Amino acid sequence: MERFSNAFKLPRDVWLAIAIKVATTSIEDLCRFCMTCCVARDVGDEDTVLRMVAIPPPHDMNWLWIRDPIRRRFFERCIEIGHPELLFREALQELYIRRNHAVGWEMLQNAARNGLDAAKYALSMELLIRRDDSDAKKEGLEQFRTLEADNLLPACYSSCFAVLTISWPDEV
Repeated sequence: MERFSNAFKLPRDVWLAIAIKVATTSIEDLCRFCMTCCVARDVGDEDTVLRMVAIPPPHDMNWLWIRDPIRRRFFERCIEIGHPELLFREALQELYIRRNHAVGWEMLQNAARNGLDAAKYALSMELLIRRDDSDAKKEGLEQFRTLEADNLLPACYSSCFAVLTISWPDEV
């Protein structure tokens, strides 16, 4: 069969850049991109791309994906490779809903290290409520003031509140 395009001859880093650009738009766009050809499918499944996938806000997500094994595997893989937004959501659930403090704390720190502002906010709140550790309180206050200076507190609060209200609807 004759090929109508030479796109498959593009270097892998170009394909990767395209896949990242598509992934930052939406999950649906990434899926459509991956269905275009074998190279796109392979590149779209790389950790670098999955770490950048645009995850919809909790109130916009269709939670029926939990019942679909393919969709569930996709989100689990994104969490495993360290997608900051999904790590943050899972960390809040581990900390406050499942009460698995060690796992939730590690996930929250990882999401904050990856630059997610909402995770930094939640981490600063956790550090501020520690009674015995004055160094942790200072670190929490420093993070909080940095977010405040960048005018990020309202968005961070909203993000935390959205995750918790959807995960724990009758309690928050």
